[in-house]
Amino acid sequence: MSGTHITDQQVHLFMNKRKHHTQEVAAAMAGMSVRTARRIEHGDHLPSQKTPRTWRTRSDPFADVWDSEIVPLLRLSPRLKAVTLLAKLQEAHPDRFPDSMRRTLERRVSQWRAIEGPSKEIFFPQEHLPGVQGLSDFTDMRDLHVTVAGAPFGHRLYHFVLAFSHWEYAGVVEGGESFEALSTGLQNALWQAGGCPREHRTDSLSAAFKNLQQQEDFTARYAALLEHYGMTGTRNNVGLAHENGSVESSHRHLKDAVDQALMLRGHRDFADRTAYEDFVREVVMRRNRRNAAAFNVEREHLQDLPLRRTTDFVEEEARVTRCGTFTVRGILYSAPSRLIGHRLKVRIYPDRIDCYLSGALVHSTARGSHAANSRRRALDYRHFVDELKRKPQAFKGLAFRDDLFPREAYRRAWEQLEARMTQRDACKTMVGLLDLAANHGVEVVLAARLEDLLTAGELPDLEQLRSEFAPRQAQCPEVVVETPAASLYDTLLDAEMTA
Repeated sequence: MSGTHITDQQVHLFMNKRKHHTQEVAAAMAGMSVRTARRIEHGDHLPSQKTPRTWRTRSDPFADVWDSEIVPLLRLSPRLKAVTLLAKLQEAHPDRFPDSMRRTLERRVSQWRAIEGPSKEIFFPQEHLPGVQGLSDFTDMRDLHVTVAGAPFGHRLYHFVLAFSHWEYAGVVEGGESFEALSTGLQNALWQAGGCPREHRTDSLSAAFKNLQQQEDFTARYAALLEHYGMTGTRNNVGLAHENGSVESSHRHLKDAVDQALMLRGHRDFADRTAYEDFVREVVMRRNRRNAAAFNVEREHLQDLPLRRTTDFVEEEARVTRCGTFTVRGILYSAPSRLIGHRLKVRIYPDRIDCYLSGALVHSTARGSHAANSRRRALDYRHFVDELKRKPQAFKGLAFRDDLFPREAYRRAWEQLEARMTQRDACKTMVGLLDLAANHGVEVVLAARLEDLLTAGELPDLEQLRSEFAPRQAQCPEVVVETPAASLYDTLLDAEMTA
């Protein structure tokens, strides 16, 4: 057939069929033209035995500019692409080198690089032994567009992989690649695996390495973590993620597995973070079942775990200001007003912060985010609502007013109240709505009612909503107790003596 090279197998098939069929039929059965079949019958060698052609079938369009213009540019900048060189030639020689010559130039450039070009990096395949190496890294999951309670859930996964068996662990991380996230994830993985590898490898995590120093070294906290578990820390060269290949490859496969599972699920929204964590855990467990045999071999070579876990938090101090707020790592948090003026010991975990006063846990809240689109505030309106009831007019100009709305419906309600009521009535009504949501546990259902009212173009009536959602005080019946006369007890004595 025109444009197709005939193989030795086709020749053998044609010769076998030719014994019992005509030349035309045998050629058709072997997938070749009659003209080719005729040439094969008159030939005495197979296609693979032909002498390769050494001459050109057409003139080289780049012959007169190759050595004088193209090669000097390639030697100066070997990474130049053929399309860039073609554009340069088109500028220097108009109407001589059309775009159709691009493939010809690409073949010439590729051949030059193979003969005279710079050396390329060699990738050395590694043979992993059981119990020797475990690898950690973080992978961004925002491109999967997961939502929690309808809101976008920007997060990462901490990912740990044993190099020999490819057993893995994944944990959801809302913040950045912090030491707390690394420590918590690594310890969870080791205790779930039931042992420790002898070497722990990461990339250039600032949580583990002092990357800004000229002589890079472990951070003190990371060194203490490795010492506690008896592991040696290693890292790949800066900018060479493929040297962490065992976990980098698993990143891609794990994200794809989560994405496929979300497609089967039919939607990407979860009721809360716990539901999403359970979902990811199930995906990882299914992947680990395929490597169960190799993991059983590797588990026998893992080092024993220590008697206890080490700390997976960082402790800092923060003073609660008279505004009822305190700042930790650039994020503004709120606290109960009774803690104003006190200096707290704050333990920072990957997903929460715990505040201690004189050794007692006095406050705990979810950890704030450093995301680019975040206001870096993690305020709870419940901490302010009682004081706002005393001074409702302060709500209008409050510096962090927009961070006190627990849901979008409350923010929209404030916009309508502010636009259609006086400032005094708007502030009083809004503070009353927040008080109703905070102190009567109706934040969700009240938000749904506000949505309905706003859609209908109505303003919320605070008194009506209070009568509907606030618990009514039970009407206790009045009980009148009449004190009996003392002489009545004598009749009881007489009755007992008679009996």
